[in-house]
Amino acid sequence: MKPTYGRVSRFGLIAFASSLDQIGPMTRDVTDCALLLNIIAFHDPYDSTSIPQPAPDYTRALVADVKGMRIGLPREYFGEGIDPRVAEVVMQVAKQLEDAGAELIEVSLPTTEYALAAYYIIAPAEASSNLARYDGVQYGYRAKIFEDIVAMYSRTRSEGFGHEVKHRIMLGTYTLSAGYYDAYYLRAAKVRTLIRRDFEQSFQKCDVLLTPTSPVPPFKLGERTDDPLLMKMSDICTIPANMAGLPAISVPCGFLNGLPIGVQFIGKVLGEETILRVAYAYEQISNYRNLLAPL
Repeated sequence: MKPTYGRVSRFGLIAFASSLDQIGPMTRDVTDCALLLNIIAFHDPYDSTSIPQPAPDYTRALVADVKGMRIGLPREYFGEGIDPRVAEVVMQVAKQLEDAGAELIEVSLPTTEYALAAYYIIAPAEASSNLARYDGVQYGYRAKIFEDIVAMYSRTRSEGFGHEVKHRIMLGTYTLSAGYYDAYYLRAAKVRTLIRRDFEQSFQKCDVLLTPTSPVPPFKLGERTDDPLLMKMSDICTIPANMAGLPAISVPCGFLNGLPIGVQFIGKVLGEETILRVAYAYEQISNYRNLLAPL
């Protein structure tokens, strides 16, 4: 589960992208998720982004009843780029919830197609700024052999960061450089605002959104390492909620080729109770949490 931005304190977390970073529970089932969220969700004066209001008892939301709830199905999450087999499994979830008394409503999030591009401008830019502090001086890794302070900086960051981290730092530094800030970062920030507005309009019609967690079935280890763009496209269903700072939860909903498929429920700002309720209700209907993947 990914809570609302600011619902869980990030004090002590290594900052990657400050406007996106969130901490959430990863648990065996929805009940454990609510229990853990009860412990970690509170206002923390040591985190300036922490929401200054008390959190409710999330276990009270664990009611296996979705009667009267309005569940939105964003058409963009079931069209181009989504594996038809994944879409079919997730639509079965929607049908089960409808049979349990929920109302299905088709909605549109037209700026979804720009979310991935905007994310990979904003996130690397903020990573470049945040990770600049890892210079081998105050804390963290420091290179063992160097001739002078310039070499120490260079070797510390070359040896201490992995390939993907260095790739994002370089991309972010370029984005923030003179002459490119307005063309890239500022424009991505404006797209982010449009993404938020899309979600706000959708939630005027429904209580929660239902989407696939991943657009494709699980792929083999190392299968996409030679195609970074294809790898990043795997995030297309989860990044929009991150960009808007909304709570979302993923639960198992079936299997393809012996590997699990997930369904994602996205809620309004501070709508953790709503998505926990829907996820818990579906969990009781499906019981996938207790099933092993078929061999």
